[in-house]
Amino acid sequence: MKQQYKSYQESKDFLIECEKKYPNLISVTNIGKSWEHRDILLATISLNVEYANLKPALLFTGTIHAREWIGNELAIAFIDYLLKNHENNPEILKTLTYNTLYIVPCLNPDGFEYSRNHFSFWRKNRRKNGDGTYGVDLNRNFSIGYQKSKNTSSNVYSGPYPFSEPETRAIKNFVDIHDNITIALDYHSQGNVFFPAHKFNHEMELEGTDLNTLCANMNYHIHKITGRKYGINRGKPPTKLISGSGREYYYSKGIISAVVEVGTRNIPDYMQNMSESINENIPALLYALSEARNYSSNAPKRVENFHLVEFNSNSCKLAWEYPENPKIYFEIYRNLNNKEACNDSSLVGITSGREFIDENLQSGTMYFYYIRAVHKLFQIKSPFAPKVKFRTLLENREFSKTIFPMKSRVGYVAEKSPEANIGHFGVNSLKVGVSQARGISYGVIEFDLDSIPKDAIILDAQISLYPLNRVSAKIEKYGEWSMTILDSKTIANIKDFEQVHKAKNLKSVGESIPSERLTQGIWSKWIFNEFEREQLQKQLNKGKVIFKLAGPTKLPVGRDSQIMVFDLGYGNQGGGLHYRPSMDIKYTIPSKEMVIDVSNTMMISEDEIEEGKLACGFDKNDEKIYGFMSFDLSKLPDIDEIAITDAWIEIKNSSTVKKDVDIRYNVEFIDLDEFSYQDIKNRDRIEYIGYEVSSAQLGKKREHDFIFDSYSILALEDKKRDEQEAKFIIRPTSVLTRKHLINWENSGKNGVKLKINYIEKKRTPPKSPTNLKTSIEKGMVKLTWDRVLSGDTVGYYVVRNRWHIPSNPFDGVKLYAGRDNYTYDTYGSTKLDKYYAVFSYDNIPNYSKGTNIRYKGKK
Repeated sequence: MKQQYKSYQESKDFLIECEKKYPNLISVTNIGKSWEHRDILLATISLNVEYANLKPALLFTGTIHAREWIGNELAIAFIDYLLKNHENNPEILKTLTYNTLYIVPCLNPDGFEYSRNHFSFWRKNRRKNGDGTYGVDLNRNFSIGYQKSKNTSSNVYSGPYPFSEPETRAIKNFVDIHDNITIALDYHSQGNVFFPAHKFNHEMELEGTDLNTLCANMNYHIHKITGRKYGINRGKPPTKLISGSGREYYYSKGIISAVVEVGTRNIPDYMQNMSESINENIPALLYALSEARNYSSNAPKRVENFHLVEFNSNSCKLAWEYPENPKIYFEIYRNLNNKEACNDSSLVGITSGREFIDENLQSGTMYFYYIRAVHKLFQIKSPFAPKVKFRTLLENREFSKTIFPMKSRVGYVAEKSPEANIGHFGVNSLKVGVSQARGISYGVIEFDLDSIPKDAIILDAQISLYPLNRVSAKIEKYGEWSMTILDSKTIANIKDFEQVHKAKNLKSVGESIPSERLTQGIWSKWIFNEFEREQLQKQLNKGKVIFKLAGPTKLPVGRDSQIMVFDLGYGNQGGGLHYRPSMDIKYTIPSKEMVIDVSNTMMISEDEIEEGKLACGFDKNDEKIYGFMSFDLSKLPDIDEIAITDAWIEIKNSSTVKKDVDIRYNVEFIDLDEFSYQDIKNRDRIEYIGYEVSSAQLGKKREHDFIFDSYSILALEDKKRDEQEAKFIIRPTSVLTRKHLINWENSGKNGVKLKINYIEKKRTPPKSPTNLKTSIEKGMVKLTWDRVLSGDTVGYYVVRNRWHIPSNPFDGVKLYAGRDNYTYDTYGSTKLDKYYAVFSYDNIPNYSKGTNIRYKGKK
């Protein structure tokens, strides 16, 4: 297997041969010497390579860790691909015209050769430490966040001081004198995950959207080739982040930087795994290289103040600020999940204005919006503005709940540790799959359903878990992780492996997620279909539902683990409570029906108004005759305490209809207190009710329903809210008018009726919290506020935003949701300026207007 990988010398010979064969495209430079005096080679690739340093550039570094051979292999393959295909692939030609690639296939040549020839899993360089040990972890030897360590035998020994190693000094010196580098990618193994750079404060950064979107768009190209999805994860809280890495040094220089962890083994089967990893990463790398110029000084400036103006259940309005420039337009992207691609697959708008309205959205759904400016002529694009995030409002008939399991009712049970399983609940993480050490391991999640009405009709449901780590899922394209509803009658103790293993499965939920698409740092979701929702509905009467999360149960020969790790939200290994497993349920409740008899009818013609009669048609002069009807809405409950789900006017005709008469009849709202024939004829139209009814239909059927659409229901609610009658006319239409009159039943059992279905649902949000304050306590920002003294308030939602006042509860980083009137910004920096907002909410949920405060960082 090892012979299929290129040695250091073979790679060096390849580069030298390429330089001879393609002198206009590639130049090879020795940027330094290793401890054992090997050349550290850097290739520069660009069209007209002598001008390469004048173009924006991407820096590729590989195999800084000796045993991670993917860096060197991918680098050589990518160079070969570019050189051999540049004449026939217009995308390569365009990319190399405007951008430069600086590529160091192997930053640790000594360690790489030691790994190849002596000890496969050697990680460090080959520095003689003077105490009988060898090596420094080069990716802990950069200056940003450097932490000195004394254990020289450790695999992560950081060296005696920053840049103590000739390898790290070599790349530092190169980067320092090449300010045209705008993107840096450092290739490692293993994990199939992108790790964007950070600033050790675990806060949103201005470039945060750029970092995630670059990785997401690369992910899009990877997925196209192999169906695999990489994770995107900035890492754990600040105290646990990797220190002294090249990624952070590059980022400190203003470079968009990320580590790319490839594959699930350091040195995998070349033909089966390594070649596939290379093939999927080449188009992703080509995309990243094409983006280099979009982060250069020549790119359009970043859009400012990208924000949400307003939104409802099915639309939103976005706005932003940008200097007037006729050469600039804007691209707006929309995604349903965070860290998804922003390209043609998600482009929803192009405009040269400063506003964008997006319609046809789904109610109660989270949306993520992105924007960048584009130069019309040169097609160079700006960096991304910080993303906008919000959840659309619920429709009239809808309620929603996000349910979290109690701490003691979520955990995992392992086959080989029955005594320890009770300690796996409510602490640290869910470890699900199979390994030699644990045997089979199931995740178990029990949700209390008492907050959902027993008669609820479930419309949508999904379970969300946050993968923390997939490094222990070592086998590509092996195994799936499935979510199953368990029969609670067949399990008495969810902390007992045998009971969980033998419990009856009622229904699988959503689609099983294969190993190549179960990615850390991106929420995994199991979405219920109609039949699965029916099974969940049956659990409402039991007041709880138990789910089993299962992975593979067998290992291939010679392998020791296929475990996925999910955040539990509790303990010290995850990202905090907002990363707990959750179940989102959108539901409605059975409606009540109210029948309102017509209170007044009239026939209105040019000659007279005849009360107590309901008829319409044409008179002898072919002038229209209108029917008028009104309904008293006083018996309808307070419109702020109900939601109308359906409404229709039921009407019956009492006339004999001639079959050859082509007349149609419309029902319309009117908004006139006093009126004449001319007032009716010249009125402002509010809205049609339902569709017209034809004479032919009247001849076949006497009874007809004119059904209110969404706008008409809103108009009906406004009438009730304003304590007005609901007034309508029924009018005829015809291409050829003629004397004709239709009589409608207007009283008694068969009289015209307004029928309304409604549910009891509070429409007005609770009052906003007051007296929001910040203080520093235990080294964290503490927020406190006064409780809302209202019976409708059930909790408070706290959010943080670095850039602007949060416009809604989802506009930023969630810090807390619950009943307490205080919280801590656990991982936030006390040194950075930011905005906080607190929203109160009820059981619907309706959210109040936010109470906000600007926090000034303590320098």
